[in-house]
Amino acid sequence: MNNSSLVVGIVVAVAVIIAIALIVRAQRTQKLKSRFGPEYNRAVKETGSAAQAEAKLQKLENRVQRFNIKPLSTEARADFTATWQTIQGRFVDDPRAALTEADRLIQQIMTARGYPVADFEQRAADVSVDHPLVVENYRAGHEISVRHAQGRASTEDMRQAMIHYRTLFAELADEPELGRSTATNARVARV
Repeated sequence: MNNSSLVVGIVVAVAVIIAIALIVRAQRTQKLKSRFGPEYNRAVKETGSAAQAEAKLQKLENRVQRFNIKPLSTEARADFTATWQTIQGRFVDDPRAALTEADRLIQQIMTARGYPVADFEQRAADVSVDHPLVVENYRAGHEISVRHAQGRASTEDMRQAMIHYRTLFAELADEPELGRSTATNARVARV
């Protein structure tokens, strides 16, 4: 075998290795985009690069896999749902207290499901692994709750927070009826 054939062979081998690496990376990116949905774009924006975002999301996914996330028992689901309905019913008479209670209930249901309840950003990140399509509701509801605690949230803001929390609650409680009523109410509110 002459030198030029050896060089061509090495170049082809390197090209194949690079192509395989690019394909594997593209598949990983697609898997993470599919798994995390809007959270993927949020991570890219936060970190400033797709590679850093993907590393962050992969690390987060590995972290959450170590948790003992479990579904609610039928009894616990019924209790949480009854509590949610009570809180939601109180909103008309005392929106401030209802919003505070809703925020607390979200933390309680997360704890019951097996999510650690650390600081808000970590909770939201952990929830994003299993519930990427509704975690933005959690962030929006929490942001309004923070403004409420500072005395800067209107009743309409608090109503929006309750809608956001209801969407997340329905997902965490695995109560599709609540989620459907949320979507219906959101459509009605826009009309």
